[in-house]
Amino acid sequence: MRARCATVLAVVLAAGVLQAHGREKRAGLDSASERLVGGWRLVSMEEPGPDGALRHVTNRAGMLIYTRDGHISVQIMYPPSEATVSNDYVLNGYEASFGSYQVDESAHTVTHHVQASITHGLVGKDLTRVYRFSNGQLIIKSTNPDEHWSVTWEHQ
Repeated sequence: MRARCATVLAVVLAAGVLQAHGREKRAGLDSASERLVGGWRLVSMEEPGPDGALRHVTNRAGMLIYTRDGHISVQIMYPPSEATVSNDYVLNGYEASFGSYQVDESAHTVTHHVQASITHGLVGKDLTRVYRFSNGQLIIKSTNPDEHWSVTWEHQ
């Protein structure tokens, strides 16, 4: 009888530990690497306007995907009014690239290793980004002091 009680007690305790671990994960106590994994929908972008002042842009569609095995893919489509926009990241109002990534949790950075991009100049580059989580959203900024933009994403 004692052995049976001890077994039942061990099972109950193990279940409690697993349940507590599940609550911790849901409470956002996972590692940043784990929190990045999944599909993210573009919420907004902040970028310098023609006058240099930051502008808040919400009329673009985009998806960012981080896989558990270290792959990344990002696509952003600009509205028809910005269909001619082209720069280091965007070609004719469209941004797309994929590759692999590495997270440095102590520095709060994620480095995207670009394998392919709609703009060929990014291919082979390592793009280090600062990340932070805020109110269930992921905010990414460049570490390049010459780039003054940020992108806000939310889990799909």
